[in-house]
Amino acid sequence: MNILQNIIDYKKLELKQSKTQIGFAELEKSELFLKPTISLRKSLLDKTKTGIIAEFKRKSPSKGIINNEADVNEVTAAYTEFGASCLSVLTDEYFFGGCNNDLKVARKNSIPILRKDFIIDEYQIIESKAIGADVILLIAACLTKNEIKKFAAFAKNIGVQVLLEIHDESEFDHICDEIEFVGINNRNLKTFELDIDRSLRMAEKIPNNKLKIAESGIKTVQDVLMFKKNGFDGFLIGEKFMQEKQTGIAFKDFVRELKIMQQ
Repeated sequence: MNILQNIIDYKKLELKQSKTQIGFAELEKSELFLKPTISLRKSLLDKTKTGIIAEFKRKSPSKGIINNEADVNEVTAAYTEFGASCLSVLTDEYFFGGCNNDLKVARKNSIPILRKDFIIDEYQIIESKAIGADVILLIAACLTKNEIKKFAAFAKNIGVQVLLEIHDESEFDHICDEIEFVGINNRNLKTFELDIDRSLRMAEKIPNNKLKIAESGIKTVQDVLMFKKNGFDGFLIGEKFMQEKQTGIAFKDFVRELKIMQQ
């Protein structure tokens, strides 16, 4: 059994429990659910920002513990202050060490927030908005193209934006009209092997009306510039900053170097 299937099987068990604890109606009455979401498109295309989707992540199945000491409040505030276009917050607890409260804490920031989790049910889409997310991730590797279309339409109807993640050409048919953002993951979620050239090989085949986001394995300013040169609008970066003891300072220094290189 591959890693992704392990995660999805566990997520199904979690979901059953969540539904018994908080119902749809209660989620829809929450203060954050009633608030309008912040536009990811506008933020990614804002020339005063970096295009970086800066991630808060404590651990992963491939790396183990990345940073158990970082404070989500401090880190996401620094990401926002120094030019991130969006925050990505892991909310999966068992495999990634996150929780819904991390995203609620990050919500004090005034830029879009991506809920990074494994969405397999409409309940999670409502839950995402109720905890303050502006954007959800739909992963082609664990959903059918009909599920992608259904979930994306459902999300759009309640004002939640969708980032579709693909990792090989067989998943191109998951891209639909309801999808505005397409992320290409350089990491194979079934084996967790990394191939940073994956995004470049696939980018030209993404429809021009979709914003393209490169995910995983981005470690240097040169990587960001390379992806930008090849038509990418966003760059999801997590481990690069989270593995540093002073995460916010590491991000600040990265952005400073990026600005210098772009002059």
